[in-house]
Amino acid sequence: MGSIIKVNEYKDFGNNAIITSDGAGTVTSTAPGIGKIIQAVSATDTTERNTTSTTFVTASNTLSVAITPLTTSSKIFVIVSTSCYNGTASKAAYLTIYRDASNLGNSNGFVRALNSAGGAGGSGASASILDSPSTTSAITYQAYLRADSGSTAYLNANSSGFITVFEVAG
Repeated sequence: MGSIIKVNEYKDFGNNAIITSDGAGTVTSTAPGIGKIIQAVSATDTTERNTTSTTFVTASNTLSVAITPLTTSSKIFVIVSTSCYNGTASKAAYLTIYRDASNLGNSNGFVRALNSAGGAGGSGASASILDSPSTTSAITYQAYLRADSGSTAYLNANSSGFITVFEVAG
């Protein structure tokens, strides 16, 4: 049998109420708003994808999320977790995150997965960024992939990939 802890108030070390409950299911937080998670959106892709493109292309239409920030001061914390590799020895796969048409990484993105052994397979790859889009319009975050010349880059190799975005109050 599980344990149940019932409280109607959490207080900080200064004895200030930071979370209260009216006992009927309504919970109120009095903690400062900055840094709170306002909303979260996530997507998962279970299909292995590949590209021979040497410029970043949509890695997966499924590893894409749209979010509409509530305020222009909000920050968006983006996390992509997947696996990627290049099928050619001494060649690399590159993973990055785009906001709409803008690469949030550099020309090599956030992840460079080099195939030093010459075999196939995938290694874990994750990228994250705290973005400041300064908008209240809908924006889309998406994983993009590219390969070294003369090779093929793979995404979600032997695994699933996911992208999650959190709007953080600014």
